[in-house]
Amino acid sequence: MSGREGGKKKPLKTPKKQSKELDDDDVAFKQKQKEEQKALEALKAKASGKGPLSGGGIKKSGKK
Repeated sequence: MSGREGGKKKPLKTPKKQSKELDDDDVAFKQKQKEEQKALEALKAKASGKGPLSGGGIKKSGKK
């Protein structure tokens, strides 16, 4: 084992993925996902502005 062979071996380069053709269904699906993501982000921003949802304080059990 010579000094140049030490360490991890580099993986072989993988060929670049070819851009596949997107049909109308794929385009519509991706658009729908983007819209859902935007709606989710808006809800998160709206929810983070408020305080905690519960009344807060010490939770009591029914037992005595």
